Amino acid sequence: MKLIYKGKTKDVYEIDNESYLLKFKDDVTGENGVFDPGANTVGLTIEGAGKAGLRLTQYFFEKLNKLGIPTHYLTADPEAGTMTVRKANTFGQGLEVICRYRAVGSFLRRYGKYVQEGQSLDAFVEVTLKDDERNDPPITEDALDMLGILTKEEYQTLKSLTQEIAGIVKDELEQKGLELYDIKFEFGRVGKDGQIILIDEISGGNMRAYQQGRRVEPLELVKIILDK
Repeated sequence: MKLIYKGKTKDVYEIDNESYLLKFKDDVTGENGVFDPGANTVGLTIEGAGKAGLRLTQYFFEKLNKLGIPTHYLTADPEAGTMTVRKANTFGQGLEVICRYRAVGSFLRRYGKYVQEGQSLDAFVEVTLKDDERNDPPITEDALDMLGILTKEEYQTLKSLTQEIAGIVKDELEQKGLELYDIKFEFGRVGKDGQIILIDEISGGNMRAYQQGRRVEPLELVKIILDK
């Protein structure tokens, strides 16, 4: 298989004209050895994080596929740490879409003059450009349209899918006594009609989850959701 891309938390290989193989790593994003799903650098390596993240990703993607929500997921092999997915075209050079239920992380750093830490947010959707050099700057609907990254109609689809999928994850966590503070997604286009689908992963490395006011780390999150 041909190596297409070496990412922070996984590598991408080409299987054929229609599919990729994603190889999950034990690296997680953060700064100064502290895990942070919103960081754009690898902060630390947690043994078993890759396979654990893939197990959770498999669980949620299979759930979404059964619900008829479009994703790139085909199959997964958690023991090998690999996932086979449909090829999809990214928006521009890549977007990250965050759904926020609490004011924490970069949202709090930017808007702390107007919100208290942990303040409730109503499934606020925020789009950022994947651009490490510029610290993944937020971008508005109008700017995305003007720069030709996606249309206003596509933005509304992106926002709607983000809130729907985040709501499914949030409900699942609540059943396990957890609260979802925020979660990060990526989307792409497939087919001649440019259908928007969920890509990348849904794992503890992409979200902040709390239990009785205490932050739950990625490995513990998997155990709570899948092993209890």
